[in-house]
Amino acid sequence: MEGFIAWWMASIGRYISPKLSVFLLSMIPVVEERGGLLLARMLNIPMWEAIGLCVLGNIVPVPFILIGMEKLIHWMSDHHLSKIAEFLTNKAEKNKPKIDKYGALGLMIFVGIPLPGTGAWTGSLVASLFDMDVKKSSISILLGILLAAIIMTIISYGLLGRMIS
Repeated sequence: MEGFIAWWMASIGRYISPKLSVFLLSMIPVVEERGGLLLARMLNIPMWEAIGLCVLGNIVPVPFILIGMEKLIHWMSDHHLSKIAEFLTNKAEKNKPKIDKYGALGLMIFVGIPLPGTGAWTGSLVASLFDMDVKKSSISILLGILLAAIIMTIISYGLLGRMIS
């Protein structure tokens, strides 16, 4: 992830403000708010401001994914992008049992634990493709984003080290 953040700053980040960089980076799949908080720390953006930018950036794509992903995947399958559609469907199916076991709480935990392959994008993908209730999914995903923000803030801003010492 650090390599991508370095590339971002050397290319896109040169042309936009640091706060906009953090916000936009938090919208990108895989990187999401985890990368946004790391970047914010690198740019010396105050912690509370960084959390706000990253949470907002991470939540922006969620409604579009929840509402439109299934249609997009069907469109991709019909327009010679079936490999990508198949990859996304397989990713959702692989993660569905983790979420199904605990329902809305499972979705929140899945989104909130900052590990590779988890996050708002994947959680929204799973919720969309398996017709989970949009309102419940949205709340679970938002709570998961807040959980991830807490965890990543502790890591990114060194609060864990301060608490231990």
